[in-house]
Amino acid sequence: MKLMNLRFKVNSWLGKDVYKELLSFSDFITRKEGVSIFEINEDKMKNNNYTPIDVIEKLKELEDVIDKNDLTNIENFLKDSIGVSLEYDGRFIILRSKLFLKPYLEDFKAKGKYNSTHKYYQFEPFLYLDLKEHLISRGLIVDDKTGIFIENKLPRQLNFNGELRDYQEEAVKAWVSNKNRGVIVLPTGSGKTIVAINAMIRLNVPTLIVVYTKEHIRQWEDSIKKFTDAGGLIGSYYGDEKTILPITITTYQSAFRNIGLFSKKFMLLIFDEAHHLPAEKFKAIAMKMPSPYRMGLSATAVREDGKHEEIFPLIGGIIYQKSPSELSEEGYLAPFVIRRIRVELNKEDMNKYDELRKLYINYSKGRSFDEILEAARRGETNAIKALKIKSQMQQIIQKSSAKIEKVIEIAKNELSRGSKIIIFTQYRDQAEELASKLNAYLIHGGIDEKNRLETLYNFKNSKSGILVITTVGDEGLDIPDANVGIFVSGTGSRRQFLQRLGRLLRPAPGKKSVLYEIIASRTSEEAQSKKRRSGI
Repeated sequence: MKLMNLRFKVNSWLGKDVYKELLSFSDFITRKEGVSIFEINEDKMKNNNYTPIDVIEKLKELEDVIDKNDLTNIENFLKDSIGVSLEYDGRFIILRSKLFLKPYLEDFKAKGKYNSTHKYYQFEPFLYLDLKEHLISRGLIVDDKTGIFIENKLPRQLNFNGELRDYQEEAVKAWVSNKNRGVIVLPTGSGKTIVAINAMIRLNVPTLIVVYTKEHIRQWEDSIKKFTDAGGLIGSYYGDEKTILPITITTYQSAFRNIGLFSKKFMLLIFDEAHHLPAEKFKAIAMKMPSPYRMGLSATAVREDGKHEEIFPLIGGIIYQKSPSELSEEGYLAPFVIRRIRVELNKEDMNKYDELRKLYINYSKGRSFDEILEAARRGETNAIKALKIKSQMQQIIQKSSAKIEKVIEIAKNELSRGSKIIIFTQYRDQAEELASKLNAYLIHGGIDEKNRLETLYNFKNSKSGILVITTVGDEGLDIPDANVGIFVSGTGSRRQFLQRLGRLLRPAPGKKSVLYEIIASRTSEEAQSKKRRSGI
């Protein structure tokens, strides 16, 4: 950039301070006929940390006394010489410039893809604001042609009608200090939704809330109405309901299908149950939306497949977390105990299990389960056989008659004490068997929504009783007075275990909760149990 002879005329006497500031980026050349002439000095600009934008802004402050043609010429020259433009084609942020941009992008946190034919860079939309701020910090003039967030505030300032607990306030502050980005990890029942609503009110910008089910949409609507005065500003977008308002709640599926529709409208994204994001199409929501402010909510900081490490940075990384034990000790969650109950498989089941274990060892060839899974994806015969055998082993363990008998014994004992019990199982047939033998309420994926809601309503309004539920209850189940859980069958997932435990932890006077974990001795469930209980 050559700034030789880039001059401007000042048609007035200048105060001492203004004159001194002009000399920070220009030289005084002469004064004749009542006009002072200055020339831009590039070395002074660099030495005094003046960017071209700073120069233009300062000269515009004096536009009443600076020759208008000089001001226009300087602005056009600087924009042409060190200007860049940002565009948004619905898929990528496009960066164009006459400059050789590579040196300006070397220290940016993400590499853009260079189109050599049309001579522009393209970046994933989630990098939009970071890229814009980076280019400005490097002294470039950014012409933003994206049309993103033209109106970036809610129609009115909303008020928060609640009171945050100490840890909730800490979580919001951690998020704000991280540029209004990040994942907050708190147990089920600890008020993650309230944290997000408070953060939304503080920012007061158009917000898209992404949730997993239609039931979650209703829960969020109710919570926003309860804790804010946002009436009239809340819309829902899913299925047949397609209302987009400044605060819109949608499902992961709907958000994925309508990224183009949502992308320019919302500055804040809130991902409820953020552990779902690693699914490839859901990941696209985080990558293809340019929203600069993001919050993820989850009950667990990790996924067993490790994919949280690639997704959470798209939201801002984990910035705050508390475990169930910590919040229970502080009195915010009900005190609880986890009781591991071991049962012995009958002789026939144990023999089948041992035979299958030998076959599994033979086909797995010493590899870890993740390695076997990857090999199976590639079509390796031995790995595919190993996975089938692993599934058969799990069925023997988790559906054993010994487990059923122990669950019935514990449930009847707790029911006699007036407990309100939730039995968690992985399998529909097992759930149906237990519900039949215990005369219990039953919810699984094969029951239509109307009957599920009716069953849930009846159980919630009973003083005691038993609800048997499959994985459809791992998220969104809200039974505040449930105090006993029985974990019959599941995975080694910490997330699933924490979610099931969280169903029992809503605090109440005198409430103490217990989660029974039924495991088969001398089987792989021993290791699974240890894995899923870590971090609690």
